[in-house]
Amino acid sequence: MLQVPETRIERAKFPVIDIHTHLSWAARSEKGVSLTPERKFLAAPAQLLPVMDRRNVRTMVNLTGGYGAGLRESIRRFDRAHPGRFLTFCEPAWAECNQPGYAKRQADLLVQARKDGAAGLKILKTLGLYLRENITTGKLVKVDDPRFDLMWEVCAAQNMPVAIHVSDPPAFFLPTDRFNERFEELNHHPEWSFYGGDFPSHQELLAARDRLFARHPKTTFIALHVGHFAENLAHVAQSLDRFPNMYVEMGARLGELGRQPRTARKFFDKYQDRILFGTDAVPDGFETPQQIFGDELYRIYFRFLETEDEYFDYAPAKIPPQGRWRIYGLGLPETILKKVYYNNAARLLGLKPI
Repeated sequence: MLQVPETRIERAKFPVIDIHTHLSWAARSEKGVSLTPERKFLAAPAQLLPVMDRRNVRTMVNLTGGYGAGLRESIRRFDRAHPGRFLTFCEPAWAECNQPGYAKRQADLLVQARKDGAAGLKILKTLGLYLRENITTGKLVKVDDPRFDLMWEVCAAQNMPVAIHVSDPPAFFLPTDRFNERFEELNHHPEWSFYGGDFPSHQELLAARDRLFARHPKTTFIALHVGHFAENLAHVAQSLDRFPNMYVEMGARLGELGRQPRTARKFFDKYQDRILFGTDAVPDGFETPQQIFGDELYRIYFRFLETEDEYFDYAPAKIPPQGRWRIYGLGLPETILKKVYYNNAARLLGLKPI
């Protein structure tokens, strides 16, 4: 019954780089592991550009561009066809990681991906939670497994930032019962639960990630989803202080940031040069009439960042997808908005600032 002012933000105050979208997926995969370079494309540029133009999104970054022929096709469809509007990240060839000579072949794949136009490397939570010694069977491969060391070093040498996702919300590692604040979400998506079995804990995954960051200080890592721990910004802050090569982005975490607005505002103030704008958008919603989902998604993100509105939904869904709570806006000043919306990502991607 609460009645409070509502501010509609139709366009971002400054041009936006959405560093976290998924415009393509692996055509075939098993248990979260891509087995071929083939790609399934989720939308065409003609479907996305009208939304981008209306909402002042200058560039959309497709993180899941794959590798090999699939990557080249993704770059052809998006980056080459519409220069400046789309950028594509590549992915490792996970299906080959247990074969002799993998480290060198993966390094060569990265060098070729850079030549083909890849802007960076994307690491899905495949590493740490799905990839096993025999690809889909056997022991889980750890995030800091040394067989990937050469891959991280090549990224540093090629100036390719690594967008990395190594863990999910802590609630996903707890029993799916009435005490779990994300019960409805996990009940709807039981495959997202990592409780039980041989899965590492949330803490173990972050510890392995930290060892990785420490071992490769020249590699730039974008720790997605607010450093994999938006529920604890003090922990994320400690990580940012410890690792100068670490950045964070905010995709799919408005629900966490917006229910702690005072803490989040202080976090944005302190780390304004290391926070990137991202939505984790998948274009299923862009295919609806008038692209309503895409429009509303960006409006919510802009409202959160630009206004001090109180108690509003953090997602377009009628029932909030992560939990039954609402959020509060941060009302960031223009100096910070310009960095978060565009300049921080531009710096990592080698683009001119605004």
